[in-house]
Amino acid sequence: MVRRQEPAPLSTGAVISGPIRTCVGCRARASDSELLRAVVRDEAVVPDPRRRLSGRGAWLHPDPACLRAAERRRAFPRALRVQGPLDLTALTAHLETVEAGQ
Repeated sequence: MVRRQEPAPLSTGAVISGPIRTCVGCRARASDSELLRAVVRDEAVVPDPRRRLSGRGAWLHPDPACLRAAERRRAFPRALRVQGPLDLTALTAHLETVEAGQ
């Protein structure tokens, strides 16, 4: 059976078609095209902008404020279902290069 995904209304009243994800930082729902996927590799959180890396992913707005909120809430270990602290250096560096390019 094929399920067709209906456009999902957001709290702002906007309608988005396609997969909806929740940012681990600000907890806002958004289209997956607006968010950056991150995965765990060797106890480090790495960005997956092409969405090709295997494993469980966490979604985040490409905004340093959302990264800081996720760090403060300790959201990455919970979202990625891993124990202990994670290294966010690679993800922080990626977001800084994204910010510099804009």
